[in-house]
Amino acid sequence: MTTTARILNSLSEISAADWNRCANPGGEISYDPFLRHDFLFALENSGSTTAKTGWQPFHLALEEDGSLIGVVPMYVKSHSQGEYVFDHSWADAWHRAGQSYYPKLQSSIPFTPATGRRLLTADGSAASEEALLGACIQVTEQIKVSSLHLTFLPESQWRIAGEVGLLQRMDQQFHWHNPGYHSFDDFLAELASKKRKNLKRERREATTADVTIERLTGSDLREEHWDAFYQFYIDTGNRKWGSPYLTRSFFSMINETMAEDILLIMCRRNGRYIAGALNFIGGDTLFGRNWGCIEHHPFLHFETCYYQAIDFAIERGLNKVEAGAQGSHKVARGYLPQATYSAHWICDSGFRKAVADYLKEERHYVAQDIEYIEQRSPFKSTIELPTSGLPTD
Repeated sequence: MTTTARILNSLSEISAADWNRCANPGGEISYDPFLRHDFLFALENSGSTTAKTGWQPFHLALEEDGSLIGVVPMYVKSHSQGEYVFDHSWADAWHRAGQSYYPKLQSSIPFTPATGRRLLTADGSAASEEALLGACIQVTEQIKVSSLHLTFLPESQWRIAGEVGLLQRMDQQFHWHNPGYHSFDDFLAELASKKRKNLKRERREATTADVTIERLTGSDLREEHWDAFYQFYIDTGNRKWGSPYLTRSFFSMINETMAEDILLIMCRRNGRYIAGALNFIGGDTLFGRNWGCIEHHPFLHFETCYYQAIDFAIERGLNKVEAGAQGSHKVARGYLPQATYSAHWICDSGFRKAVADYLKEERHYVAQDIEYIEQRSPFKSTIELPTSGLPTD
């Protein structure tokens, strides 16, 4: 049999049906909206992921005798922005040694710190995933970039990466878990008394300034909503990181092709929208992505991004809410620490050894921090908490 790795400089070079057959094959693999051809192609077609923005599409397709085994969403990066797994110190060290860290290869969903498969195979087998990973490493070496990075991997693919020699990194996020609540009050009942009172107060005060909240999905979403939300997105981006990644046309494109996967929570006051939060609906998870506002109101951010998401997840019977990167303040709102995983192939053996030593220490500190936070959970001590996802070596 002949196995061939093919590079796709655009998702237009592969049919949506072939890509989606690997990205969301069904069965025991939960549906992931970020892996859809529609989502990734909208990023490209809107000008959000291009060589000019430092996200040049470089997807990999692996074929055996002309039959597609799997695909990998991948990009040639000229910087480390929009990744949420920070390697700026690695780049700085490599540059001080007189070498070029960029370009590098990045397998991720751009601007999206959400855990999901990166080695996308139709059969979901470990053997096919390992074959895809081997092809990625070969391509990395052949095109002579400094490194390959696969970020926000599921633990199973993280372990496969470690077995074939990639460096393993850990970090943490804060996720809300649903053991089968029937209402928001069921969730509140599991909190310690003081935390429950604080949460109720925050929900009450969030809308005291005549703020009303709308949940929009599917056919309810219109261009006027995206016009308002884009204002919020730009305002937050300019204040926090200086250069918002997504173009206005991106939001229109995903609205046309995947509106049923979108939950847009919008806040209105005095006849106009003043804040909003964008979420995506997966098979068992609600993914919080972007928040923005043009008016500040106490606790409105918590209500819009966290409590409304919990409400929606309970109504839909979803297992969890991933509320994005960072934010230990989420713990008091019922979001618990969860390990996240990435894997890294460093081409230079000397630099690889230095990074490996650093990551060994970092994993230790991350695990310690997760255990520390878990001990300060807002839940009653009598309930059984979900596992944090720490690997059991």
